[in-house]
Amino acid sequence: MIEVSHINKSFDKLKVLNDVSLTITDGEMLTIVGPSGAGKSTLLQIIGTLERPDSGTVKFDGEDITRLKEVKLAEFRNRNMGFVFQFHQLLPEFTLEENVALPSLIAGNKRADAFNRAGRLLDELGLGQRLNHRPSQLSGGERQRAAVARALVNDPKVILADEPTGSLDSQNRAELYKLFFDLRTATGKTFIIVTHDDTLALNSDRVIRMQDGFIL
Repeated sequence: MIEVSHINKSFDKLKVLNDVSLTITDGEMLTIVGPSGAGKSTLLQIIGTLERPDSGTVKFDGEDITRLKEVKLAEFRNRNMGFVFQFHQLLPEFTLEENVALPSLIAGNKRADAFNRAGRLLDELGLGQRLNHRPSQLSGGERQRAAVARALVNDPKVILADEPTGSLDSQNRAELYKLFFDLRTATGKTFIIVTHDDTLALNSDRVIRMQDGFIL
């Protein structure tokens, strides 16, 4: 599904990724682990088109997405990829339902359809009673579940998560793990997760270990 070939990336004089190649199959739960500074998040951002490589290619279903212009790239990202970050990145001035509906509205869907989809997802994730709450009124675990709902609202093919449990306590971490695995089973989506958490990594389909910009 995703083919990463000979990716190199530097920031100023710091080489972050060194000739990284990786193939990710449809429906796979893949975790990327390694020490801080290994290049994990940069690789995830390049796969997710949030960063461009200095050289190399990323192909998605055979299409070289590194060659897309910014507008087309943004459309591709909105349609095919959902993101979950360490901190929820929910907009504080919007309600939960508005936050989740936003990517659908950006995609050009009708307001009623976007909000209906957002409401259904939030209800399925146990947040049906929180639609009109703002992020500050929710617990950390609830905010991360809302972030997962936002990632799912456009029915993307791939979910990319960067340390999604890093700000959660042990109970909420366990609940988020279960949610990810249940979603993969129910939807068949591909999950690519950067994590320091061995429990999440060991239960995934495959673990990629990185160090100093290389895949070990």
